[in-house]
Amino acid sequence: MGQFEFMNQNIQIVGFEAEINNLTETMDSIKNISAESCCDGGAIQLLHARGIAGEKHILQATLQALKAFNRNENMANDLGLEICVRASSQRQISRALKILGIEKGKINIYAVAVGCDENVMQKLGKVLGKKNNKMLKPDINALKELYEISNEEIKSAGNIEGVLVERTALLSLEI
Repeated sequence: MGQFEFMNQNIQIVGFEAEINNLTETMDSIKNISAESCCDGGAIQLLHARGIAGEKHILQATLQALKAFNRNENMANDLGLEICVRASSQRQISRALKILGIEKGKINIYAVAVGCDENVMQKLGKVLGKKNNKMLKPDINALKELYEISNEEIKSAGNIEGVLVERTALLSLEI
């Protein structure tokens, strides 16, 4: 995927084909990697790829989350959760996690790292498995169902990613 710079923060986005056998152990490992690899205010967030429409969608959510924290308009107390909330276009953390939370088993994941060192994705790979950005193509039918998106809305926005980028941006206006 990519590496970006925004508000003096390094943003890295990578796709992984993971197999999670123990969710608690996996999340503990991610917390440890975050503690050793991310600066104060940095975060690692794992998102279920089924609910992400592409790199622009997740980048927009990340930028909106950073802006929200900068303006003290964040809905979550944690930058990673704020990214999840913004990407899901939900105001409630529990609903955001239902859409984008990771689960046990074989799962495609977007890993977003903000304010972390250059080796963070390599470290995440040791926990999550194989990097694979090609498998992160959006499933349009699944996204339509998950977010209740009509064909008219897709046509108006140009594509499904455009719809979710717009919804992410609109969430900021609703505060």
